[in-house]
Amino acid sequence: MSLLITDEQVRKAPKVLLHDHNDGGLRPQTMIDLAIESGYKDLPFYDAEPLQKWFFESCSEGTLELYLETFEHTISLMQTAEQIIRVNRECALDLARSGVVYAEVRGAPELFTRKGLTIDQVIEYTVEGYKEGMAEAKREGLEIRVEGLLCALRHNSFASEVAEKVVKYRGKGVVGFDIAGPEMGFPPTDHIKAFNFLKENGAHYTIHAGEAAPIESISLAVRECHADRIGHGVRLIDDISFTDGEATLGELAQEILDRQITLELAPTSNLQTGAAATYAEHPIGVLKNLGFNVTINTDNRLMSNTSMIKEMTEISMAHNWTIQDLQDVTENAINAAFISADEISDILNSQIRPGYEQLDAQ
Repeated sequence: MSLLITDEQVRKAPKVLLHDHNDGGLRPQTMIDLAIESGYKDLPFYDAEPLQKWFFESCSEGTLELYLETFEHTISLMQTAEQIIRVNRECALDLARSGVVYAEVRGAPELFTRKGLTIDQVIEYTVEGYKEGMAEAKREGLEIRVEGLLCALRHNSFASEVAEKVVKYRGKGVVGFDIAGPEMGFPPTDHIKAFNFLKENGAHYTIHAGEAAPIESISLAVRECHADRIGHGVRLIDDISFTDGEATLGELAQEILDRQITLELAPTSNLQTGAAATYAEHPIGVLKNLGFNVTINTDNRLMSNTSMIKEMTEISMAHNWTIQDLQDVTENAINAAFISADEISDILNSQIRPGYEQLDAQ
């Protein structure tokens, strides 16, 4: 494998995205268009460039709570069928244009019911948007598959209802469940009934944990709620100590390593919320070297002014990664996807491995 990664190689690399929020990825110009059409007058700017800058700076105050406050604007502009379809169509297309071949995009249906839509309608319009985006990408010569994850908000009480929708829409554009929202003070075990229902019905789920809260949050997600994957999990580094360069793993870190539980890391977002100081200090490098099942994700493309190209570039530069390292995290991600083993194998062998072989040959 090549030791030097060029910008062109990162751009062309097949990518897999497991952790991306649809209400955190709106195009700035789309927000302006939707605001004008709907009469929404609360945007801080009605010009795309300063609006993008405002979101990034507002989300870089160092706490998850301040980061989440900015979502009021995006959520307010995702309240009709037309708005939801457009946002999710553009999401799929934007991901395809950054080289993503498979994505699981998550959203909390309860957030988009302010103007009378039912949760079922929100789900169906979201899936319709993904389908239109995939079709548009195909017309551009790009292949992407987008599946949905349904989020419940950890500080609300809709988790069981959302879990039921995951089972209802399984195989119809939905592949799993998540809980999101403010982490401190809202442990995942508050929603244990929903997780038990999902397990009883063979449904997949991931849990936001170890983003803003200490490692105890990760422990609850893994040991009590039996999560398939961990959203972020960046605080796991606190359970690893180093003496003269030698790592000593705590019980939780060792368990997650042994079980190869997937960590959905989102470097830029983690910097913004204070979980890491710089890309070079982001734990992804250490965790990968120790053999943890790490993946690279965008989290919220608008709030972080990011893409999978940017995330891979920043981490590759900061940690001296090779093309092989990028292939490793991409294979980690597709192998953790909430689809069947046969579907995973098909994407891995028809798109990911041939794509990286072609890059390495350049």
